[in-house]
Amino acid sequence: MSSVLLLPLLLLLSVGNAGSQPERALPRRRLSCVRCCGPSEQPVPIISQRSARMSGETQYYLPKIQPTIDITILKGEKGERGARGPPGAAGQAGERGVRGQSGPKGQKGQPGPQGHPCKQLFAAFSVGRRKPQHSSDYFQHVTFDTEFVNLYQHFNMFTGKFFCYVPGIYYFSLNVHTWNFKETYVHLMRNEQPVAILYAQPSDRSIMQSQSLMLDLQEGDEVWVRMFKRERENAVYSEESDVYIVFNGHLVKPALE
Repeated sequence: MSSVLLLPLLLLLSVGNAGSQPERALPRRRLSCVRCCGPSEQPVPIISQRSARMSGETQYYLPKIQPTIDITILKGEKGERGARGPPGAAGQAGERGVRGQSGPKGQKGQPGPQGHPCKQLFAAFSVGRRKPQHSSDYFQHVTFDTEFVNLYQHFNMFTGKFFCYVPGIYYFSLNVHTWNFKETYVHLMRNEQPVAILYAQPSDRSIMQSQSLMLDLQEGDEVWVRMFKRERENAVYSEESDVYIVFNGHLVKPALE
């Protein structure tokens, strides 16, 4: 029982001894004074100030002065206008503007000159070919030997071309008979440009093939037919007793109306 009473007494004595020991004071850090800068001065490095204190010499730094000149008080009177300079480079073209309103209707023009009394506002032809034709060249002109209708001789039988004397809308048609086992490739021409093609593949049976179109012709235009040869043999068939190749054309509406 005595040991039980001694244990709390020893604990109290140890706590009291610990509280009676004085606390160790921490060493105080010596702060060095640093000279501050004025509102117009630049900060001075601490190292340079320390070196100045160690040397025993007092150093002063002049503030940096930036003069400011008020231009408004030096402005003189307005001078005379100078000579006009050379024009600058042209800029890029702008976008197209909005279409404006239609203007007022103009006055009625003067009557035109009187037309030629012999000039007719009609044109029509129908010609045929009684002989077969093979295309021996790359392009070969097709001529005609039979004249059915040739109003005012606008179709030249020697050249095989229709010459437009009356400008306007024309209708043309071409009919040919193919040859057995041979290709049929024909161009309907306007001047030097093909405008339509008549074509038939080689077959063991010959057939009638046709092509038609309408053209807006100007005075001096020519319409004619040519054959176009490719790798295969190109031909059209006809006989002396019958006409298998027919070329027609007529004026639908003259441009002068």
